[in-house]
Amino acid sequence: MARPASGRPTDQELEILKVLWEHGPSSVRDVWKAIAVSRDIGYTSVLKIMQIMRDKGLLACDARKRPQVYRPRQTQQATLKHLAGDLLKRAFGGSARSLLLHALGNEQATRDELDEIRQLLDEMEGNAK
Repeated sequence: MARPASGRPTDQELEILKVLWEHGPSSVRDVWKAIAVSRDIGYTSVLKIMQIMRDKGLLACDARKRPQVYRPRQTQQATLKHLAGDLLKRAFGGSARSLLLHALGNEQATRDELDEIRQLLDEMEGNAK
């Protein structure tokens, strides 16, 4: 039976999604090799997580190929937008101001990042008028 989609990938699922977004459709072995560079994890653990992700609808699998090739069902942008919106609602009561103040208060933003934020705010302000 298919697992219900929670809408939010777990930390391990997000780690796998990042590999697939960076490298494109990949086999379990390719994903495992990419993750194993930075931490100790078994091949079968990655396989099981990816099977669960397929059952949850986070990944699609081309079973016609051997080895099977997995790909994300959503783009990185769509997933990150969903995660940011969920965090905004759950942790900050829907307040974008509070989220931004906490994010900028915890990390030192670079000049380029601040310029990009200003540009985005200017665009949003222009669209609101």
